[in-house]
Amino acid sequence: MPATEEVDTLRTVETTPRATAPDHAGVTEEPLDPVALETSVVSPACGAALTFTGIVRNHDPEATGTVTSLDYSAHPDAGALLAEIVARHVRGPEDPGGEVRVAAAHRIGHLDVGDLALVVSVASAHRAEAFEVCRAVVEDIKAEVPIWKKQQTATGEAHWVGLP
Repeated sequence: MPATEEVDTLRTVETTPRATAPDHAGVTEEPLDPVALETSVVSPACGAALTFTGIVRNHDPEATGTVTSLDYSAHPDAGALLAEIVARHVRGPEDPGGEVRVAAAHRIGHLDVGDLALVVSVASAHRAEAFEVCRAVVEDIKAEVPIWKKQQTATGEAHWVGLP
């Protein structure tokens, strides 16, 4: 079973020389701050900003009974892979499609029901693009970043999800 590795804290990721400001991405054991992430992507060129928050819930189809907490573990490269996903979706102000700014953070360690596990913030000129990019970033993180969760239930049972 995977063990939690020492993980980099959130870090600035230089995405492209065209971007007016660096975007933020990372995997951390610290509580996530959606307001700070959204603030990091807002700019005068962006008329839309939105933030997705993935919250630990009390149920899961793969769990037997009520989920009480999760323990997230990550591969040592998880932060770098998350940063690559963010960089793939960022566009600078000179891009013909318009600027898109992205920040994302995934938490690891012990999380209780109600804690934030994933935060993705996107800002762009128009709302449709912000929604599209946000969804794409969330789906790419879920599909590509090696993060696993161990679900704890009220009965004391545990179940791993996302193992290769």
